[in-house]
Amino acid sequence: MMLQANQARVKELLLYNEMNGLFTWKKRMSSKVKAGDIAGGPSNSKGYWVITLDGCPLLAHRLAWFYAHGVMPPAHVDHINGIKADNRIANLRLATRSENMRNSRVRQSTSGLKGAHRIKERRGWASKIQKEGKRFYLGYFATAEEAHAAYAKAATELHEQFARTV
Repeated sequence: MMLQANQARVKELLLYNEMNGLFTWKKRMSSKVKAGDIAGGPSNSKGYWVITLDGCPLLAHRLAWFYAHGVMPPAHVDHINGIKADNRIANLRLATRSENMRNSRVRQSTSGLKGAHRIKERRGWASKIQKEGKRFYLGYFATAEEAHAAYAKAATELHEQFARTV
């Protein structure tokens, strides 16, 4: 959701600690929220920290970017270390949707290794990678570790600083 307030309003209500990535309230906001309390919480179903400001729920990593740079990020803000609650400005960078997806962690995988997928019919493992909508098949392998190694090598080459192999 877009921020309706300006940076001055955000700074009037919140204090942002760039070292730990947390926001605290500068003013008493209600009977339950007093000055000095940590703002927001991990209330987003995807694990992101959310702060409600003037009735508008905001993702804290986008708010941190706005607080530090004075402009709402035009696209995605990527957590470099992959930890969604780590909103230190040093851990945030602008990214396209594609770049942000490259930096994602392993989801459901039969092997538990990123890029290694079981192929029952062949009694082995396959590996593939994608960049900007184009799929690259890396081959079939005897072990999950070999498939993952092929993925890790390709990710480093194709995804550069956005590569995540775990």
